[in-house]
Amino acid sequence: MESGPAIFAGAAFTLFGGALLLWTTVRAMHREPVAYGVAPGTAVALTGLFGAASLVLGVWCFGRL
Repeated sequence: MESGPAIFAGAAFTLFGGALLLWTTVRAMHREPVAYGVAPGTAVALTGLFGAASLVLGVWCFGRL
């Protein structure tokens, strides 16, 4: 993998994953809905899973440098 695209992809995935986890945590702590029309536990679990997966993918992209 070339370094330019790997840096861009790693930064994008890491920023998205971190922001998603932060947003989900703040919404859950304030007892506000994370996703409308979805059970709160399901919404927190799925957004947490996708946020963590994005962070892992970003770290993997940085590891490929």
